[in-house]
Amino acid sequence: MSAEATAYGAVTIVNAMATGRGAAFGIDLWTKAKVTLTEDAIVETRILNDNEERTLLAEECVRAVFKRFATPKLGAKVVTESNIPIARGLKSSSVAGNAVTLATLAALQKSLEPNEILNLVADASLRAKVSVTGAFDDAAASLYGNVIITDNTLRKVLRTFSVEDHQVLLLVPREKAYTTDVDVRRIKTVARQVETAHEEALAGRYWNAMTLNGLIYSHVLRLPSDVIIEAVEAGAIAAGISGKGPAYAFVVNGQSKDPVLDVLKRHDGEVIVTKTRSRSSLLRLSAQP
Repeated sequence: MSAEATAYGAVTIVNAMATGRGAAFGIDLWTKAKVTLTEDAIVETRILNDNEERTLLAEECVRAVFKRFATPKLGAKVVTESNIPIARGLKSSSVAGNAVTLATLAALQKSLEPNEILNLVADASLRAKVSVTGAFDDAAASLYGNVIITDNTLRKVLRTFSVEDHQVLLLVPREKAYTTDVDVRRIKTVARQVETAHEEALAGRYWNAMTLNGLIYSHVLRLPSDVIIEAVEAGAIAAGISGKGPAYAFVVNGQSKDPVLDVLKRHDGEVIVTKTRSRSSLLRLSAQP
């Protein structure tokens, strides 16, 4: 049995590394996964858009689904393809985890409740060491779309807001940054300030929270904050760092898009134009013999 699934991207509103509580919103970038079941108990993975990246997360997700349904003798061939830059803080791991998990479930002709899927992906992320907190907020925003406010420690969605229809600009530097290289001890020094940003998000002022989070984390991650301030001056609704960076994200409307693009062109990095997403990744599944 083979099956395919598509999961959609997300961007940070509040980074959960400092406090264990986070927030994110869905965007229209995507990762597609195809899982073909085999009988050799081996999981093989290919990442078409970056074949040098580690494949442990995908393998952990497949094995977790097999274990959940007591099918340990099965194996799988996994192929993923994505337009999300890897290791830039743009949730590529959480989105891939969702896509691979959904495709594996479809191949087995099984289903799980959304929260169980999120817990499975979070646990796999921790085992694969691609996340400090399990990235429950990122996986939830990818799975559900919209604005998701979470407690990653409790694995709980605290609030959901319907996201407005805005365009999202991403500034993606060439260099990669990996979770294993993050100085978590330094990040925790700004926990009180990050908690303020989280409270703003819970109150529904999530775009303000995103900019506040970006200013806080740019300092603690030793990333430039100039582009955040310049984008806000140019009219951006929100501007910040996504995840651990080094990518930046900017929410814009029709009036501010071009002025903010002009700002981004003065800084190093690829500019990606996408939009907010309110639909769920659970809607895109297909299976075949």
